[in-house]
Amino acid sequence: MLKASGAAAGALGVGATAAATPATAADSPFAHPGLLHTRADLGRMAARVKAGAEPYTAGFAKLTANRHAQSGWRANPQAVVYRGSGSPENYRILYNDIHAAYQNALRYHVSGDEAHADTAVAILNAWSGKLTRLEGSADRFLAAGLYGYQFANAAELVREHPDFALGRAQELMSGVFHPLSDDFLSRHNNAVVTNYWPNWDLTAVACVLATGIFCDDRAVVERAVEYFKHGDGMGSVRHAIPVVHDDGLAEWVEAGRDQGHALLGVGLMGTVCEMAWNQGIDLYGYDDSRFLKGAQYVAKWCLGGDVPYTANTRRKGAIGGWSGSETASGVAVADPAMTRPIWAMIAHHYTRRRGLSATYVTRAAAKAAPEGGGGDYGPNSGGFDQLGFGTLAFTRGRADDVSAPPSPAASGDAGGGVRPQSGAGASAVPDAGRDLAATGAEDVVGWAAAAGVTAVAGGLLLLRRRGGTE
Repeated sequence: MLKASGAAAGALGVGATAAATPATAADSPFAHPGLLHTRADLGRMAARVKAGAEPYTAGFAKLTANRHAQSGWRANPQAVVYRGSGSPENYRILYNDIHAAYQNALRYHVSGDEAHADTAVAILNAWSGKLTRLEGSADRFLAAGLYGYQFANAAELVREHPDFALGRAQELMSGVFHPLSDDFLSRHNNAVVTNYWPNWDLTAVACVLATGIFCDDRAVVERAVEYFKHGDGMGSVRHAIPVVHDDGLAEWVEAGRDQGHALLGVGLMGTVCEMAWNQGIDLYGYDDSRFLKGAQYVAKWCLGGDVPYTANTRRKGAIGGWSGSETASGVAVADPAMTRPIWAMIAHHYTRRRGLSATYVTRAAAKAAPEGGGGDYGPNSGGFDQLGFGTLAFTRGRADDVSAPPSPAASGDAGGGVRPQSGAGASAVPDAGRDLAATGAEDVVGWAAAAGVTAVAGGLLLLRRRGGTE
């Protein structure tokens, strides 16, 4: 049982156009929980779902309906996980179990039902007690990055459970997931540094950052932050987003490849920024909020808007081996029906925490709401690349506005589980025609119409998906 002890961190009020000032984190202890969700975040979700506030209840309904979020889930741990050709691929077992652990842990924090916490702990303990290595083709690096950051996030939510094998989970992160991700950032599978598209780097950065936070290793965190800012590979922020236009949009280089990978990249970079933010490190605002400009570009393109693209040629090949090049000469065709659960987190950061305009991201968040998670976007690996449930987890009202990353020393306490916030504030919901900074609970009807809501019944928003399934 997780005992609630300790108050959630207080938020600083901020005006609609205030700029964030990063907190100094260099000598502060890490905050726990402190990856994608802080104690204050978890308390906000629990309080507002209990109060029946929208869109939190719609987001929670999406969670409880997912088959991975059920307390009857049983783990199927493997000693060796394979991803890629030339091996008996079994990585699907791993990502399904990790998403079940995460969803059960999140459901526990919102509902208080200890059966879900116990299920999450059982899944994570089973894997940390058996998994010894990741094998396969170059795709093993993707497995390490994606499932490493996701395992850490699930584990972070139950790290205070008395039955959770925290030390063993930390050993799994530092000894199995992290080494492959760190090695990829250093050597890129013995390829020239631009051989791999940005997503490969970004999965590795997400895993390295999550490992550093989960294992309380500041040097590892600094390694991830430095690579995000100045790394030589395609995934560092200025290589992933190489061209900034006068209109405030910035080209996402992988838009020249295809829509699915561009969405993956935005989701991964947002995940890195959010985990860093919760430890007092502002990557969201780095380089004049370059990530916002890139996310706005991708959102506009995915919504059917026209965006420019500067031809990009990258070198390919192996060190000391074959060599070549590839040119992306124009933006790929985008399907407005395609979506992934990545937008709510980004939209609410920039419009609520920062008071900035994010029109296209806001519209994309409204269209995708309520966001689901693994299992809601198809059975293949791409549907499990993000943990999701952003409508539940990241929706913020005016009372939740803050101007700076939380101080790690203040945003967590010495132990215990979630202490819900006192009272339940009105929820803030996005309207597709305006930024979140200008909306509030009174805009539920406008947001619902923009998102495709056909009815409101039993306190839950019933959505009609436009242009196909999720």
